[in-house]
Amino acid sequence: MKKRLLTLALALVMALSLAACGGGGDSQTGGDSQPAGDTQPAGDSGDSGDSGGSGASGTVYYLNFKPEQDPDWQELAKLYTQETGVEVKVQTAASGQYETQLMSEMAKTDAPTLFQVNGPVGLANWKDYCYDLSGSALAGELSSQDFALMDGNSMSGIAYVIETYGLIYNKALLEQAGYSADDIKSFADLKKVAEDITARKDELGFSAFTSAGMDGSSDWRFKTHLANLPIYFEYEADGIGNTDAIKGTYLDNYRAVWDLYINNCTCAPTLLSAKTGDDSVAEFVTEQAVFYQNGTWAFGDVADIGEENLGMLPIYIGVGDEAKQGLCTGTENYWCVNKNAKPEDIQATLDFMYWCVTSETGLEYLCSGDHMGFVIPFKGNLESSNLLVNIANEYVANGTTSIKWCFPTMPSEEWKNVLGSALTAYAADQTDANWETVRAAFVDNWAAEKSK
Repeated sequence: MKKRLLTLALALVMALSLAACGGGGDSQTGGDSQPAGDTQPAGDSGDSGDSGGSGASGTVYYLNFKPEQDPDWQELAKLYTQETGVEVKVQTAASGQYETQLMSEMAKTDAPTLFQVNGPVGLANWKDYCYDLSGSALAGELSSQDFALMDGNSMSGIAYVIETYGLIYNKALLEQAGYSADDIKSFADLKKVAEDITARKDELGFSAFTSAGMDGSSDWRFKTHLANLPIYFEYEADGIGNTDAIKGTYLDNYRAVWDLYINNCTCAPTLLSAKTGDDSVAEFVTEQAVFYQNGTWAFGDVADIGEENLGMLPIYIGVGDEAKQGLCTGTENYWCVNKNAKPEDIQATLDFMYWCVTSETGLEYLCSGDHMGFVIPFKGNLESSNLLVNIANEYVANGTTSIKWCFPTMPSEEWKNVLGSALTAYAADQTDANWETVRAAFVDNWAAEKSK
């Protein structure tokens, strides 16, 4: 087995990240791991006794959030069933439809036994369904208790993946344009490079950015991940981790980086509404563009250009100490167990979760670059074969300041959708009036959604 690794510096950064961005209920000590073979019935919140493969008579139904990981989860479920005889069903929600599908599935007789929330905002909707994981063997495997999602004294969720995103770039193309990563240390630098590439697009044969697709398979990169930057810097300036009334202090910076993306990409801004995530990937791997905003989870999609050609840069928006700015690192993926499921199904689900993060097979599927390629916040985390994960670790080791994931504090999925629609309309007609619609979607609708 590959040697085990979870960079201490990354764990510390992530502990601070979740504490700062998760509001007031993200830290609490959990329980100790229980000995293998202890099958005390689920439902006793003091000591769940889950150990993985313990002969539980129940079944598992996992509603998965990540479409890109569906094949691996399906295979992992089959392998677990072969090993234990316990049936595991995995259903994956369509991109951008998780909350809607979760509501539908939870209304059924055979509801999911394992589901997920994106942080405190998601937990607010589902806390009454969450089994208390305090004292569970899974909680005992956490590398830091800051990865537990708390509702008062109840451990309602546990993070299962730490991820990082930024500007993935093609080193060879950047070099062909006459630059290297050392030339890009700020938003001003990025703007200079991108606009120069655009000016010489016909000569070079490629664009600066892949298309900023705004259909459901791609718009989350901009209405959520890119929007995280102005939220993060506002929270930092105001010394807060959440708010009922965002001010939009850095929306001019958000506009500047959005303008840079859409006016220096592979297609006209008017076409972005029809562009997809697959389009962006295809443009990057066929070397039509230098920069592609995405995260460590996309390594398998872009690896074909060669590891020697892959790099990742921070997303600069012209705020803060850009010389020390790192990548965007965090999580919005918390496992929750349905407390309304049958006791035997709860036990089977706890066993499955524990097996996923402790067994050789489970760890290989979760951590290997040949499979999901996750960095997991558990003691068994493996050294990654995912180049982008290792680049992220290097940023932390070099002392940069990671941009915390504050988007789990966004008011609702509806808030994101309204913002996405406004961004799309603005891209097609870049007037001040249309940007005012974006501002209203960001600021006014934040307050409206938070008040519901």
